[in-house]
Amino acid sequence: MEMNGTGNDHEEKTARTDHQQEEYAESSSSLQKRKTTYNNDLKEEEEISVEKIFENTEVPSWKKQLTVRAFVVSFVMSVMFSFIVMKLNLTTGIIPSLNVSAGLLGFFFVKTWTRLLQKSGVLKQPFTRQENTVIQTCVVASSGIAFSGGFGSYLYAMSERVVSQSEEGKTDISYKNPTISWMIGFLFVVSFLGLFSVVPLRKIMVIDFKLTYPSGTATAHLINSFHTPEGAKLAKKQVRTLGKFFSFSFLWGFFQWFFTAGDDCGFESFPTFGLKAYQNKFFFDFSATYVGVGMICPHIVNVSLLLGGILSWGIVWPLIQTKEGDWFPSGLSHTSLQGIQGYKVFIGIAMILGDGLYNFFKVLIGTVAGLITKIHERDANKYLPSVDNPPRKPPSFDYQRRTQLFLKDQISTWFAIAGYATIAAISTITLPHIFHQLRWYYIAVIYIFAPVLAFCNAFGCGLTDWSLASTYGKLAIFTIGAWAGASHGGILAGLAACGVMMNIVSTASDLMQDFKTGYLTLASPRSMFVSQVIGTAMGCLISPCVFWIFYEAFPDLGKPESAYPAPFATVYYNMAKLGVEGFSALPENCLKLCYGFFSAAVLMNIIRDAVGKQRGRFIPLPMAMAIPFYLGSYFAIDMCVGSLILYIWQRVNRAKADAFAPAVASGLICGDGIWTLPSSVLALIGVKPPICMKFFSRSTNKKVDLFLGN
Repeated sequence: MEMNGTGNDHEEKTARTDHQQEEYAESSSSLQKRKTTYNNDLKEEEEISVEKIFENTEVPSWKKQLTVRAFVVSFVMSVMFSFIVMKLNLTTGIIPSLNVSAGLLGFFFVKTWTRLLQKSGVLKQPFTRQENTVIQTCVVASSGIAFSGGFGSYLYAMSERVVSQSEEGKTDISYKNPTISWMIGFLFVVSFLGLFSVVPLRKIMVIDFKLTYPSGTATAHLINSFHTPEGAKLAKKQVRTLGKFFSFSFLWGFFQWFFTAGDDCGFESFPTFGLKAYQNKFFFDFSATYVGVGMICPHIVNVSLLLGGILSWGIVWPLIQTKEGDWFPSGLSHTSLQGIQGYKVFIGIAMILGDGLYNFFKVLIGTVAGLITKIHERDANKYLPSVDNPPRKPPSFDYQRRTQLFLKDQISTWFAIAGYATIAAISTITLPHIFHQLRWYYIAVIYIFAPVLAFCNAFGCGLTDWSLASTYGKLAIFTIGAWAGASHGGILAGLAACGVMMNIVSTASDLMQDFKTGYLTLASPRSMFVSQVIGTAMGCLISPCVFWIFYEAFPDLGKPESAYPAPFATVYYNMAKLGVEGFSALPENCLKLCYGFFSAAVLMNIIRDAVGKQRGRFIPLPMAMAIPFYLGSYFAIDMCVGSLILYIWQRVNRAKADAFAPAVASGLICGDGIWTLPSSVLALIGVKPPICMKFFSRSTNKKVDLFLGN
């Protein structure tokens, strides 16, 4: 209800700005009618006011919002969420928003904590929505490092395991294998710059421009609802539902483990649609994680993934395979980029670049246009009331209270500038010692332009809820890689530069989202900033350790046939190679196909925008279609199953589905994601599953029986 009211108010203000000349040239009698309408609107708005509900609840100071229990809970949840994000990173690279899960679990853990303390009579401070916001901010900041840290993309792309696949047959190759020490050091010197780059803009973004930040706004409404009596009851039911599906998902993962004693064993290798379809990556692998992800992702994302898999593995690759011996030599290994694997990687890259560049320029143009519009709106709000210029609707109670508290705890601009300059200087000195291919002047140039790009990403995210952090990272790959050149380690320099840029723009948009959430929950900007800093520091320690567990436990990590193929690591390495070496890296006729698929990605986006939102939602997403080009359709089928479950549930009971589907999906994702921790530990200590469950054709089975009979 509050969201609808806010949206209507924003549309009304925009309409007034667009038609000022017509609406402000009215008679005094008309002005009186307007005043009456304003008063009625204000009365109605106050009836649905969120802050009226919490009017008698004291807002703690920013220091009291930062409690020990909040950060203890945040640390535990950060470990859990880092495992989930890391697993998604290293399997398909599709990571849904986990804000709802973070908010729900944070509320549940602290509520349980305070209830126990209350019974023992030692409760000193009640659990507030501001503290809930601090927890959510800290957890999302920490687990976000598992993504922006590049463990499934640019950082792992430097490893020998990935480089050797792309440079098969070459002995003189440059790589940098991951170790905990340099990964932690790298993240600490690049992950905090984005926070300082946009701090001075918080008032302009949130109050002056009134940017919506849809994810931040939705999270705030969720947290506000938890702390009302009705919302607390619903949250309790949602947490109970999450717990049930968490347990089911965890136990299902444990059960499946027993049957995976060898390669292609277990339920995840079940030939659902037949052995021929299985060979072309069409099967349902019984993954609770991706069924849950499918319930969270929009239907068009899941359908786009499936269409991409059908187009590539059902049509394009079989056709190219018939050209073996003509377009590419026969007998090459399945990982050689001079064979069919090269087409899979580079055509996927072409679609990703086509979609990414189109949306980059679209969001950039929208950002500039939106910025101009917001400046004009702000100037238009400064007119003086008169008979010809009637008074605007007085600010609502919610707006006044939120703005007052948001501006109360200021963060000095000089503090932000000094912090940025200090960390930039340390980073410029330190990074060349970690990556000797990355010269100090490359880093200095990045840091000169980074604040502008961080602002663009934060502003664009506020308008569209779309962070283009990975796109800015790809631009750094090509520019710095080409600048360094192949003879001076341009590939590794480009990948390292991608990490620097991606971390800056990603944390900048995340922080501004959190400022918006804090604004709507009355959490202090200072507590939001401190929570983000602490969460980022946690992530810089937790994420490398979690990745190291995967890296040590699974020696085939990053290989196409592995349970953790890390597809984007190969994609990012070959992007850097393409940027440095040019088109010489492509197999025959691959460039023509890349041009075609690049153009198709751009054309699909143009059509999608041209036909409008109502019809455009039926146009597939090129970025989603590109992912199965390398991996296959098995996870897309899982996600479509999740999408189908949600669709049927919504048809049967829309209200219940809307209330509990996120909890069910979160439970499925979290349970299966957490199972990776004990399974990794078992692999590290050498405990292997006892059974291998495989599926053979009838003829192969007869041969096996004859062999065993002998």
